[in-house]
Amino acid sequence: MEPLGLYIHIPFCLSKCPYCDFYSLTFTQKQADAYIKALCRALSLAPRRGQPVNSLYFGGGTPVLLGPEGLGPILGAVQQNFPLSLDCEITLEANPAAMTLDHLQQLRRLGFNRVSMGVQAAEESQLLALGRRHSLAQAQESVAMCHRAGFSNISVDLMLGTPGQTLSSIDRFLEIFGHCVQHISAYLLKIEEGTPFAQKHMETLCPGEELSAALYLHTVKAMEQQGFAQYEISNFARPNRESRHNLKYWNSQEYLGIGPAAHSFLGGRRMFFPRDLPSFSAAQNPWSLWQQESFGGDFFEYAMLRLRLVAGLDYAEAKTRYPGLSLGPLQREAKLLADHGLVRCGETGISLTPQGFLLSNSVIWRLLRSYDE
Repeated sequence: MEPLGLYIHIPFCLSKCPYCDFYSLTFTQKQADAYIKALCRALSLAPRRGQPVNSLYFGGGTPVLLGPEGLGPILGAVQQNFPLSLDCEITLEANPAAMTLDHLQQLRRLGFNRVSMGVQAAEESQLLALGRRHSLAQAQESVAMCHRAGFSNISVDLMLGTPGQTLSSIDRFLEIFGHCVQHISAYLLKIEEGTPFAQKHMETLCPGEELSAALYLHTVKAMEQQGFAQYEISNFARPNRESRHNLKYWNSQEYLGIGPAAHSFLGGRRMFFPRDLPSFSAAQNPWSLWQQESFGGDFFEYAMLRLRLVAGLDYAEAKTRYPGLSLGPLQREAKLLADHGLVRCGETGISLTPQGFLLSNSVIWRLLRSYDE
């Protein structure tokens, strides 16, 4: 049986960042206590109990806010219902403004072995513009604390296309953090509808399309110079430090998500929990709230996700997975896009170039439009 990916959503933050549209609420101990009990109930009743898990991801929100006293019982409930592989990647998302060395040391002893931290920028003016609660010094100290606590797999986020950002801003970020982390997620800021950034029309203060493209391409090149290999549109890692959990998404492997707003992909179905913390916490059986979003796993979806990866789409693997598949339309379109420097075509498969990643939605649609029927 193929190992499962398990995602636990922790929907609490110290405060909401003005660009964020993830489901999260301001932390209160009362709500957190009720939610921890609900998660443990959900785990004891979860589908696929007993299936091996080799990737466990605590996302949010700011999961580290629960501390070892909150995260410990949840991890214990996972272990009671799902056998974790000896090399299971157990990731904890964290905020530099919500970490202590003592908590990190306790979490490492509990079994957490990877930290993903929302740093976002290495200049105080940009952190302020993004509404972040931490300073650059706090971010640096938080990475150092992770090392002192025994974490050897640390990821940080870098946001691109933010107000006031320049090419030198990226160089400074990598100069400060590049030598002490193993993974960096670098993604372009998207102004989401309904967020404070959208209401304030922050896009007018952000770099234009041309500069944003230059910032992205500069990041790709600078990451390579620092020893980080790009493996996905927005993700870069040192050797063997790719995010195992996120690779499950992009490889169309099965995963189970638990908590309000969490999504799952099991048995060809895509399921989700509503964005409703009170209902989840109050339910005797949280799975009664589970809803089907769609069926998944067809070739169009598989290829769309694979083309987010630098490795791209492998022809032989696709034909094995989808017997009788005709790749002619895709190959013909790929050759046309390759002439524009957007796609790499080989005998064994296709992949997007960095320039293609900048236009990924339109490029992937052009490649796959004949299959979207």
